[in-house]
Amino acid sequence: MWGSMLLALATGIIIGVVFQSLKIPSPAPPFLGLLGLLGMFLGQRLMPWIQLWLSRK
Repeated sequence: MWGSMLLALATGIIIGVVFQSLKIPSPAPPFLGLLGLLGMFLGQRLMPWIQLWLSRK
């Protein structure tokens, strides 16, 4: 798990450096992008609980 997170972080840093060096604007405003990532993370963490809740109905 930590390996995947470190790989994702390293990839993000590399892409950020490339975008900045080529003067390419970020594809999404940083705040909105971070909110989207937070939503994806929370959705992944909540999915097992949602499935459990739905299976009890």
